[in-house]
Amino acid sequence: MNHSPAAEDVLTRVRGRSATLTLNRPKALNSLSHAMVRALDAALNAWEHDDAVHTVVIEGAGERGLCAGGDIRAIYEDARAGGTASRAFWRDEYVLNAHIARYPKPYVALMDGIVMGGGVGVSAHGGVRVVTERSTVAMPEVGIGFVPDVGGTHLLASAPGELGTHLALTTDRMAAGGAIACGFADHFVPAERLDAFKAALETDTAAEAVERFAAPAPASEWDEHREWIDACYAADSVEEILTRLRDCGVPAAKEAADRVAGKSPTALKVTLSALRRARRLGALEPVLDQEYRVSCAALTTPDLVEGVRAQVVDKDRRPRWSPAHLAEVSPADVERFFADLGPEELGLAARP
Repeated sequence: MNHSPAAEDVLTRVRGRSATLTLNRPKALNSLSHAMVRALDAALNAWEHDDAVHTVVIEGAGERGLCAGGDIRAIYEDARAGGTASRAFWRDEYVLNAHIARYPKPYVALMDGIVMGGGVGVSAHGGVRVVTERSTVAMPEVGIGFVPDVGGTHLLASAPGELGTHLALTTDRMAAGGAIACGFADHFVPAERLDAFKAALETDTAAEAVERFAAPAPASEWDEHREWIDACYAADSVEEILTRLRDCGVPAAKEAADRVAGKSPTALKVTLSALRRARRLGALEPVLDQEYRVSCAALTTPDLVEGVRAQVVDKDRRPRWSPAHLAEVSPADVERFFADLGPEELGLAARP
C-alpha cells in the first residue's frame, strides 16, 4: 500500500482494474479529518484520469465499520475557538461529496459495520453501495445539536414517504434492508463474501462482481411502520409531528416521540425545514450549498458545542439546550440558518 499525505490515515492501493481507498483510523472508527478529506479528493482526481483504473472502492480499516463521521471532537474544540477550521473542513468535505456523486467511474462503497454522518457522505453518494448484515447506517446529527449534512438532507428527503423525516428527527439507525429501502444503499453482500467480492473487482466490472456476490436483501425494518410514519411526519411543524406521534395510538410512535423530544429544539426545527427545502431543491449540489449555510450558522449557536459536550466529551448524556423548548424557537430563529453567505457561499450549484 502507498501511504497518503493524510498521515497514513488514508491508504491507497491499485490492483488489477480496481483502486482502493482505505480509511485508516480504526481506533477512532475511521472518523474523518480535514487532511483525510483532501487525500480522498486528491486520489479520486488522480484515478479519474488513469486509464488503468476502472473501478474505485472505499472501505474502512478494522472490524467496526467504514466511518463513524467527521471528527466531532475537533469540531467541538474549533467551535469554541470561533469555527474557522470547521468551515474550511466542511467546504472541502461537501465538495468531495459532490465529486463522489458525479464520479465518472464506478465508485463502490463497502458500507460494512458502522456508517454514520460523514461516513454516509463518502459512501451513499456513490454509484455502487454495498451493505452487509453488520451494517448500521444513520444520520445522528440532531443528537448533538447539529443538522444532517454531507448531502444527508438530500438522501433523507428522497427516501420513500416520510421515512427520512423520521430518521432525521429520531436519529434512528438503519440496518441493511432499511438502508436499501431508504435509498442509502443498493446491494446486500453477506460479510463472509466481502473479501471475495473485493478480489473480483480486480478482474471483473463492478456490475459483474455484484451479480456474482450479492444476495437478496433482508426486509426493511420500516415496512411495518410506514403507515404511522407517513401520517405523523407529514405535519408542517415539529410540535404537530409530536402531537400526532403521541395521539395515533401506536406504541412505537409514542416511543419515537420520546426520542425526538429529547433532541435540541433548534436543531429539530432547522432540520425539518432543511428537509422540506431539500425536497424542493431536488438536486444534490444546491442541497449541499444549503447545508453549508446551515452548518456555518450552527457554529454560532450554543447547542452544537453543548451537544458534543454531553454526548462525547463529558458523556453525561444530559445536554442543556438553549432555547430549551420548541415554543421558544421562532420562525426567524430558523430562517437565519438559511441566510445567504455572500462571498462565503459554497457555490456548488453554480459550477459547470
